[in-house]
Amino acid sequence: MKGEPFRIKMVEPIRLLGRAEREARLREAGLNVFLLRSADVYVDLLTDSGTNAMSDRQWAALVTGDEAYAGSRSWHELEEVVRRITGFPFVLPVHQGRGAEKVAIPALVRREGQFVLGNAHFDTTRAHIDLAGGRPVDLYIPEAADTATPHPFKGDLDVERLSAFLDEHGADAVAAVILTITSNTVGGQPVSLRNAREVARICRAAGVPLFLDAARFAENAWLVREREEGQAGRSPAAIARDFFDLADGAFVSAKKDGLVNIGGLVLCRDEELYRRLAPRVVAYEGFLTYGGMAGRDLAALAVGLEEALDPAYLAYRVGQVRRLGAWLLEAGVPIQEPVGGHAVFVDAGRLLPHIPPGRYPGAALAAELYLECGVRGVEVGSLLMGRDPETGEERRAPAEFLRLAVPRRVYTDNHLADVAEGLARVARRAAGVRGLRMTYEPPALRHFLARFRWEDAARG
Repeated sequence: MKGEPFRIKMVEPIRLLGRAEREARLREAGLNVFLLRSADVYVDLLTDSGTNAMSDRQWAALVTGDEAYAGSRSWHELEEVVRRITGFPFVLPVHQGRGAEKVAIPALVRREGQFVLGNAHFDTTRAHIDLAGGRPVDLYIPEAADTATPHPFKGDLDVERLSAFLDEHGADAVAAVILTITSNTVGGQPVSLRNAREVARICRAAGVPLFLDAARFAENAWLVREREEGQAGRSPAAIARDFFDLADGAFVSAKKDGLVNIGGLVLCRDEELYRRLAPRVVAYEGFLTYGGMAGRDLAALAVGLEEALDPAYLAYRVGQVRRLGAWLLEAGVPIQEPVGGHAVFVDAGRLLPHIPPGRYPGAALAAELYLECGVRGVEVGSLLMGRDPETGEERRAPAEFLRLAVPRRVYTDNHLADVAEGLARVARRAAGVRGLRMTYEPPALRHFLARFRWEDAARG
């Protein structure tokens, strides 16, 4: 099957501004594509979070959502779906993934300076660990940083480094291990079930909690089905359940594989931990039966979580992203190989070797891509990694990426072909792309609000 497993029932107009207008808009935004207006973007690949198109069943669920403050019917329906899919007995709703992190991470970091280990923490996870007084540590495998060499599971956590870290520092120095599926920081790369089982075994032996960052749990399950020995033919739901069964808890940004525009979850098995988390949900998010979401959002999420595990949908979803990657490779654009589930990660460091990490090649490429064809991507590299709160030094990313995150069920292949052609034109003049200097740096999560000028001040 080559066609999409759905029909299009409603459309939204988009436009491509002229070059002069794009230059003016980018200059007004301080060369930071986060600060552009969406109306000024032709194809928006900034994120796949909350930008998905909902199905007719989800839109129907919106109408029947129960908006009761406490004990909403829509909440109990969602709770039943989540328990069935994940097996976790305790389910807490929050407004999105970072809400889940705000609730859970301070409860896991029991004292200042404890380590939180992971395969590769993403931006808000790292920030919440820092804010809780913890110390984030990435333990990705060496292959994750080698974008040109295919490896089926570059999202795996390096179990030898994990064991060595626990031996050196002791289990009491480690607050938790967070396994991100798929691993966004290293290119949307999947974690194998074999690796997850080994990580869980080590954590259990050491008495260290294992949590999943499960925003893209369905896409990870599909890639495991495609790539891991012994998993072919299994249902994505069964594979996903195997991952959940290994963990003590999970954070879920439902704005990804929940196929909704807002929402999130905190999941756990331990009743004592649940009782510590529940008051934090009430304080920061809302009552335990809505957690920052309207009843209609709860109802749409209950449908979306099941739709996200549909094999026909996942084959289409992962296949579309993979086609974009193939077109870029054909044009000579270096990317993280193999392509993961939700995005194509362009290796800006390889494409722009004359721009050092401290001049943010991924952000520079994002600005150039918008100028070239009105497409918005986002840097995932040293700019996103931010500064070490103790030393003030910039953290270095495993690679300097431009991420092209594809919203679910939103764009056609023709849109993505335009993206590939525009980026190919930028690649042909890569030697002329300049780095960026920061003119404003926020104290945390700087990539969202920072402003820049071109390395050559005469240009901008």
